[in-house]
Amino acid sequence: MKKILRVFAALAPLLLAACAPTQLVRNKGDAAALAQQAAREQKLANANHWVLEGKLGVSNGQDAGSGGFTWTQDGNHYEFVFRTPITGKSYRLTGSPDGAELDGADGGPQRGPDAEALMRRALHWEVPLDELRAWVLGLRAQGADAELSFGNDRLPSMLQQDGWTVTYPLWDTTRQPPLPAKVFAEKPPYKVKLAIQSWTMQ
Repeated sequence: MKKILRVFAALAPLLLAACAPTQLVRNKGDAAALAQQAAREQKLANANHWVLEGKLGVSNGQDAGSGGFTWTQDGNHYEFVFRTPITGKSYRLTGSPDGAELDGADGGPQRGPDAEALMRRALHWEVPLDELRAWVLGLRAQGADAELSFGNDRLPSMLQQDGWTVTYPLWDTTRQPPLPAKVFAEKPPYKVKLAIQSWTMQ
């Protein structure tokens, strides 16, 4: 698997450079920013049916990979398809509360009760899938305490939760409520960067 990662690792710097954030304004938020975020969270609290497409970059500090992805969320069931641009190889992760299955890795389909552990074992990727489901909406994940900072637009610019630092360099403000267009999550040495090209909310 490391050989596969090195094949398309050359493209990772291109994606990560294209996704490089501008200097973000970070403040704890005034009453208006906190009220706007509370309204966003209320409107998106039950958002669990969507199709999300874009570019994904991942790094574990030694190996890196990048490519296109499609994330389909259907309630508690999901399908995440990752496609590498050079080899044309794809990985398909499906899951629900009953467990997860990963297709495309060496050795054939792999199954397990935990999707994050499955990706860690098969691909050597550290991707916080459970939290990312909330973070990709610009929301705090349930469970661990979270700290938010806001930009001048009163939208979240940084979220710190469960040891991860999540930054939001770009928002799609044509939507109501606004949705993130770029989501960068980092927990050294791990990095996960999403550049979102299209949202289809159901």
